Amino acid sequence: MPRTGKHLLSEATIRSAKLKKKAYVLRDGAGLWLRVEPSGRKWWKLRVVFANKENSFSLGDYPTLTLAKAREQSLVIRQQIANGVDPGVARKSAKLVQSGKDSFESIAREWHTKFSPTWAESHSKKLMGRLELYVFPWIGKPPVDEIAASELLKVLRRIEDKGHLETAHRVRQVCSQVFRYAIQTGRAERDCAADLKGAIPPAKEKRFAAIINPKEIGALLRAIDEYPGTYVIRCALSLAPLVFLRPGELRKAEWSEFDLEAGEWRLPIERMKGSQRIKEARKGDVGHIVPLSSQAVEILTDLHELTGAGRYVFPGLRSSDRPISDAALTNALRRMGYSGDEHTVHGFRHLASTRLHELGFPSHLIEKQLAHSDRNKIRATYNHAEYLSERRKMMQAWSDYLDALKAGKGKTVVPVRKAG
Repeated sequence: MPRTGKHLLSEATIRSAKLKKKAYVLRDGAGLWLRVEPSGRKWWKLRVVFANKENSFSLGDYPTLTLAKAREQSLVIRQQIANGVDPGVARKSAKLVQSGKDSFESIAREWHTKFSPTWAESHSKKLMGRLELYVFPWIGKPPVDEIAASELLKVLRRIEDKGHLETAHRVRQVCSQVFRYAIQTGRAERDCAADLKGAIPPAKEKRFAAIINPKEIGALLRAIDEYPGTYVIRCALSLAPLVFLRPGELRKAEWSEFDLEAGEWRLPIERMKGSQRIKEARKGDVGHIVPLSSQAVEILTDLHELTGAGRYVFPGLRSSDRPISDAALTNALRRMGYSGDEHTVHGFRHLASTRLHELGFPSHLIEKQLAHSDRNKIRATYNHAEYLSERRKMMQAWSDYLDALKAGKGKTVVPVRKAG
């Protein structure tokens, strides 16, 4: 439960509050306060912080809304925040539901409020953003059981006409989830979004741009060594091709995850890609082990002298309490002259996968090191250390190979399965 803090007000204090020439406030603690107007009006307001943004809510007028009721409402809102629910979105949903109209928007917001605590925050925001931008303005108001497939198709066609085929498919999928929820709660009988499967042309598979030519890889590595920006960013870029993790996993690295003497980076399950439900259930468990080559250990050892006293391996420039931003590494590549069509931060994974396969390393080692999802979910829960010895040899050989490319040599490596 969220902490409520010490209450400062009483009914007697509120009733005896004198009117003044200017409005003033009486604070009850934990963000709840009563505004006293010169006209004699007294009304409640609650100030909260959600997702690092401050927001305030008007709760109602006193004495219609008593002190006890105001505290009760504020507790509900703080509980929503503690559960990861945006109270603003929850309020909109509640108002629409209370209106008695089972509109598509009201049910979509109700569905989002119910299930969003189990999702990653970024996914939750992106999903609601799509609904608010592409769907609600067109079919948000009609009752959900009166929306025809042809009406939803018009919504999808508008997105398609803008060239956003992948978005159109995702919007259809989320609308289908809303319709199914409406069916499950007795407010609709049919999922018209299911009828539109195949109505939109398939989106072309989008790959992250990556340099895979050995000579060009060498040039990229040399450019990283000469990067004129901050030392922290240069270290992050230098480490990226050696560990080929996802960008978010790399930039949010914490020193507590590393054992440099053992040459291992142990990522907690909650920082990895995957089901939010599983991550919550296994919070604190090791989700993936990255064997660190001697080159990676050297980079981290040097960097530890600069950032080791803090939490993050790659702290932001403005605040050491936060890691570098999403755009920091991307901007660094652009500054080095690499466009988004040439190479991306995520492209280091594609680079490693392509070259390691061509060099003859076993696919199961490469896939395991990339932390790609294991379709056998039971096995995936317990095998984060699988093939660790073989992967350790592969990662060292890979770093040696990159050093050779950086030096302008066409040296190859001996695949693990042939190593003696």
